[in-house]
Amino acid sequence: MTATEQLLEQLPVEDRHARRSPGDAAPATRPLAERLNLAIRRSIDRLKRDQRPDGHWLYELEADCTIPAEYICYLHYMDERDPALESRIARYLLARQIENGGWPLFHGGHADLSCTVKAYFALKLSGQDVDSEPMRRARQWILENGGAAQSNVFTRILLAWFEQVPWKAVPYMPVEIVLLPRWFVFSLDKVSYWSRTVMVPLLILYTLRARAINPTGIGIQECFTEPPPTVRKWFEVRSPLNRLFLWGESLGSRTEELVPASLRKRALRRAERWLVERLNGLDGLGAIFPAMVNASLALKELGYPDDHPLRRQTRDALRSLMIERPNGEIYYQPCVSPVWDTGLAALALQVSGEPDAHHAARRGLDWLAERQLSEQPGDWQRSRPGLAGGGWAFQYNNAHYPDLDDTAMVAWAMQEHDPVLFKQQIARAATWLTGMQSSKGGFGAFDVDNNCEYLNQIPFADHGALLDPPTADVTARCLTLYAGLDTPDFELARRRSRNWLVGQQEQDGSWFGRWGTNHVYGTWSALVALAADGAERNAEAIAAGAEWLKACQRSDGGWGEGNDSYHDPALRGQAASSRAFQTGWAILGLVAAGQADSDAVVRGVEHLCRTQSALGDWPDPWFTAPGFPRVFYLKYHGYSHYFPFWALAAARAAWQRSK
Repeated sequence: MTATEQLLEQLPVEDRHARRSPGDAAPATRPLAERLNLAIRRSIDRLKRDQRPDGHWLYELEADCTIPAEYICYLHYMDERDPALESRIARYLLARQIENGGWPLFHGGHADLSCTVKAYFALKLSGQDVDSEPMRRARQWILENGGAAQSNVFTRILLAWFEQVPWKAVPYMPVEIVLLPRWFVFSLDKVSYWSRTVMVPLLILYTLRARAINPTGIGIQECFTEPPPTVRKWFEVRSPLNRLFLWGESLGSRTEELVPASLRKRALRRAERWLVERLNGLDGLGAIFPAMVNASLALKELGYPDDHPLRRQTRDALRSLMIERPNGEIYYQPCVSPVWDTGLAALALQVSGEPDAHHAARRGLDWLAERQLSEQPGDWQRSRPGLAGGGWAFQYNNAHYPDLDDTAMVAWAMQEHDPVLFKQQIARAATWLTGMQSSKGGFGAFDVDNNCEYLNQIPFADHGALLDPPTADVTARCLTLYAGLDTPDFELARRRSRNWLVGQQEQDGSWFGRWGTNHVYGTWSALVALAADGAERNAEAIAAGAEWLKACQRSDGGWGEGNDSYHDPALRGQAASSRAFQTGWAILGLVAAGQADSDAVVRGVEHLCRTQSALGDWPDPWFTAPGFPRVFYLKYHGYSHYFPFWALAAARAAWQRSK
């Protein structure tokens, strides 16, 4: 009897906590091997049902309440009110208010002031009675926490549009910034893609002192503890460098009238050209909601008439992000994730070894193959002008901004599926990624060496997410791809990736997760990569990572880690309950580390089999990733479909190989 079989024999045949969904055909009284096969079959069937006719997958991508709140504000800014729509968005917002009256950045989190101010303002604009119990609780919480004056920069900008605070409440952001050269201490090329696409239209709006139409004249002065002061003192001094930037920003604000009119006109033209070139059709500027909203407002302030094709285009792009819930609620996504969902679903399906799953994965990869970017213009070419394209975007269309993480993941999926069939796409992706490797060996998400950390000290960057430095999870995905290639052409890039990744391991054995929550995600990513790169070569790092994962396992056999671990490092690897997607990550990491026969993996598999719904997924309310740690969080709805399934399939495949 193998070690795995011995462990399976030791599991209890009855589990009093088993979830019995209607139609459940796999009660806990059945042997684990039988329940495992049934769970995998259910998951395959669910993914096949979810697959679109052309082969791709797309699941909802949900953010916190700031996004739907901002859409209501957008409608009132433009005087495009839609009471019926606003009422349904308001239902969504009210359902997510927590007991103390505020709104959190993620499910189960603490109330956040800026999110709460935006939600309150949007609800008031939508017609909510300010004396209603939810509004009174929200207002009281805002006042008890310093009032709307203490909101972050992006919230103050919105309040300035609606004349709730003076423009002095906003950091000095002249449009002349677009004229600054690459070598200057601050320029557009020195900040991340998302910062660039959000900032350029904001520079236009700031310079033109944009003003919302706001047909109802509604404001939220009752949310200030005192009349808004000359808001310079609102900015907290975080460091000596920050103090220097604040001094320079204040000087610029006081001398703005000295800017020559000809220079301002030239800068506005440059910003307008930059914006229009990147509007990206119905997928929108940067294909992300904040940039798309700002672009729509900027075109209005630049004088484009309401019926101009570009104005209609930006409105339609925003509307395409709407999600209607069966219960009548409506919310807006921050963006869409078809490439990411399709690549990950394909990876999970092909591990199962089932013929119909393999066929479904092939259809998804064929869809992806048609969307590889090659000669399209992109901002990345400013730092790598001679590099041939080969990346994939995260969204349906975002040619200016291919995503390194998506590119490595899609090429990895193609390599696993059929390296001969997809040889051309894989080679182009690997070549492009190698050209985008940072000087120290890691990989960022969109840019090369986008790591001027001092820029996070400027007043505009109070969110601390202005940059796109290399991260362990993206680097791990690239290393995983390199490890599967049968050519020496990428050996140097592979070695540099490995060295950088090993150097990022924490003392406790884990890795930080930038694009998924959090150390469980980072550790899964790193273990898969290092194992693919060479288990013997990376044995010490792999063993430490695996031990950290096993130490974090919960008593019910699952794993969980909350987004509060980004705020308090002591909470890494911990949560009040297990979460299926993180249990999937942990199992995948342990299987990659050669620990498939461990008690931890068997208990994790048993947990997933026990908690799967009759529909073949693992629904839960938890947010799965940060957009920006400590500032903005996301829930990838697809993660509860393909990650737990992938883990079950990987464990079964490993057990079958060990027999």
